[in-house]
Amino acid sequence: MDHAVLRSTRRALGGTPAVGLARGLSRFGEHALGWIALGAVGWASGRRREDWVTATVGVVTAHAAGVGVKRVVRRVRPALEDVPALVATPSRLSFPSAHSCSTAAAAVGFGPIVGRPAMVGVTGLMLVSRVLLGVHYPSDVISGAALGAGTAALVRRMSASREA
Repeated sequence: MDHAVLRSTRRALGGTPAVGLARGLSRFGEHALGWIALGAVGWASGRRREDWVTATVGVVTAHAAGVGVKRVVRRVRPALEDVPALVATPSRLSFPSAHSCSTAAAAVGFGPIVGRPAMVGVTGLMLVSRVLLGVHYPSDVISGAALGAGTAALVRRMSASREA
């Protein structure tokens, strides 16, 4: 099923402007740096600083969790002749998608600050982009999103219990 969805995503979107958007999202999400930068800008705004810090800690923790699981599982990225990768990746490891981990964590953490619908939309775009670019299987991005959202929710709960 992973192969079928990977191939159908590329067939449907491969020759469209979605590829450029996907490449931009890939750069933004690399090592969670775009999300970390957003957290820093939010903190610098002077409003809701604790929320921005907690959200950014959630993103960093989720990204680290994704990288850690990736090193244990060691699933190799897709290598289908008809779906070549459209971006370079820092490793050959695929499961879970660290981009998906950090983006779902950003949705959980930044959503209450900037708007949940926008963050859910960006998360969906990021997940599809990783499959479109041929660097992750659908199961990699779904698992990464679940790990990221769960990690960020845990960070929020721990932060709230410290403040209480």
